[in-house]
Amino acid sequence: MIVSLIVAVAENNVIGKDNNLIWRLPADMRFFKETTLHHCVVTGRKNYESIPKKFRPLPDRTNIVVTRQKDYKEEGAVVVHSLAEAVKYAEEKGEEECFIIGGGQIYQQALQKGLIDQMFITHVLEEFEGDTFFPQINFEEWEEETLLTHLKDDKNPHHFTIKKYTRK
Repeated sequence: MIVSLIVAVAENNVIGKDNNLIWRLPADMRFFKETTLHHCVVTGRKNYESIPKKFRPLPDRTNIVVTRQKDYKEEGAVVVHSLAEAVKYAEEKGEEECFIIGGGQIYQQALQKGLIDQMFITHVLEEFEGDTFFPQINFEEWEEETLLTHLKDDKNPHHFTIKKYTRK
């Protein structure tokens, strides 16, 4: 099974503030949905709870929430207590690819443990203030492929580029 990471990152590595997204980029959200549809998505509890209630669990995906809270329950989601348990669940389900979708601590753990085979990174071409950051990556360890370049427009107020990185 391929373990992928999907994230949108500002030029200064900011990915969030106050447990929320900083930008609204419908074209990137469409890419996220199309890429993760019909797969397992793995998220930390705080990141999961930051998704507006009306949008969670994310439809047509198996939502796996990682939390240290042993009594945590969330209707429509699978609750586990470690990243290893989340990946094992996806594997046992017969998943071909599962996606780590955040937040910052989950990304950090997944990268530190060497769980990630590929990354889909939306590079938002601007700097933002925030309190949650994507870990520093040694991009020399990854093969890079540009999937999409999107200039800002009426609906997407920031330039961004989506790249796929595959571990060498």
